[in-house]
Amino acid sequence: MATLPIALESSGRASPRPVPGWVLGIVPLLVLATIFYYPLFFIVRQSIMGDAGPASLAAYKAMVSSALFHAALVRTIEIAVLSTLGCLLLGFVLALIVSFVPFPGARIVSGFIDTILAFPSFLIALSFTFLYGSAGAFNFVLMDLMSTNEPPIDFVYGMWGVVLAEVTFYTPFVMRPLLAAFSQLDTALIEVASSLGARPMRIVREVILPEAVPALLAGGSLCLLLTLNEFGIVLFIGAKGVITLPMVIYGKAIQEFDYTAGCVAAVINIALSVGLYSLYRFALARGGGGRAVAV
Repeated sequence: MATLPIALESSGRASPRPVPGWVLGIVPLLVLATIFYYPLFFIVRQSIMGDAGPASLAAYKAMVSSALFHAALVRTIEIAVLSTLGCLLLGFVLALIVSFVPFPGARIVSGFIDTILAFPSFLIALSFTFLYGSAGAFNFVLMDLMSTNEPPIDFVYGMWGVVLAEVTFYTPFVMRPLLAAFSQLDTALIEVASSLGARPMRIVREVILPEAVPALLAGGSLCLLLTLNEFGIVLFIGAKGVITLPMVIYGKAIQEFDYTAGCVAAVINIALSVGLYSLYRFALARGGGGRAVAV
């Protein structure tokens, strides 16, 4: 092995030079600029310039002052907040059961949680329609049992149908960091508290919950970010009167061919998403560098 450099020199070949650090840094930037910043530049440009003409914020003023935008913004925040609260509550309870209540199949449940993370969101919307829709399986059985032509279950095609579908789909995004946090919890603390006569609810409140706060913050912030931008569930459920910001973007740009208004709504939605993502990164950093709360 020691004669290899000598052999290379004698053959007249130059030894390979190390790749400069700026090259390794600029390649990812070029890729990111091509697939993200380049389209984003044209979206922002279209929102300011329009189809033709000087730069103007008139499209922003028109969009922000419209009743459609106000209703969509309020409904988007409302659905995102309700869905996130539902995910936090359900995710915390299910993570407690999986982590601290021994039962057969706990490992399978944990693996199933990881599988759900890979599913597209519209599958949940389709399953809700097949199960709880007007012609869904449950309504079909109940209408036959109750001898009625009206479906007894009628919540899918409204705001609560969207919220429940999002809670179903995004709860694993809360459970995953919680399970990671609970796996690092010192069980001796729980045993000591139990030996001192503490009841289960007090143990959860005073021992487990403080350790779960960083994971709850990280998972909740991520759910809020994802539900704010959710489009597939709202579109596939076809909820009546449920207009969110992503639906406004779709309606303006695709259905009405008003690309300028669609780009304005998109820029506003991106600004909200970046703000929430900053909150998510802050919560992740507070959680100890992200190891215990990684999703």
